[in-house]
Amino acid sequence: MDRSLALLGLVGAGPTHGYDLKHRYDSVFGTARVMAFGQIYSTLGRMIRDGHIETLGQEPGAGPDRKRYQITATGREHLQRWLREPDVPSPQMQTNLFAKTVLALMLDDDADALLDTQRTALLGRMRQLTTDKANAPLLERLAIDHALFHIEADLRWIDMTSARLTDMKNEVSFHA
Repeated sequence: MDRSLALLGLVGAGPTHGYDLKHRYDSVFGTARVMAFGQIYSTLGRMIRDGHIETLGQEPGAGPDRKRYQITATGREHLQRWLREPDVPSPQMQTNLFAKTVLALMLDDDADALLDTQRTALLGRMRQLTTDKANAPLLERLAIDHALFHIEADLRWIDMTSARLTDMKNEVSFHA
């Protein structure tokens, strides 16, 4: 996820202070990984530099004066382009797991055990996510569903690859 565009979208929902923006980000997107205040403010600085947001001035707060930010027309156009462009699946078809499997076969290592280990780890993660999902708010449940579907795809790939290890071994031996 592009955190700067997520922040731009949150500013686009209405003028806000950096402090409030950080808490809004964490509550909507930060369940797995919150954003540090320093990262929020450096991103706001880059968005000002790029003309995507502007300051509305400063207001007194509990501590130092707080700047209020709003999205600009340029920022809204940038955000709208991003919202409308489809996310392209990763061009990296050769993941670490793929590379490990091929190399294990080339090195006469136990590729089947490697896939079993990965399967066990994925099933454990799936169980944890399913537990987490039970009491999660809707947005978090949707994010968990997304992760679960990716894990299911990985598990299907592992099953298919496990069934083809002999054929893969013959093919990688040919290339060695």
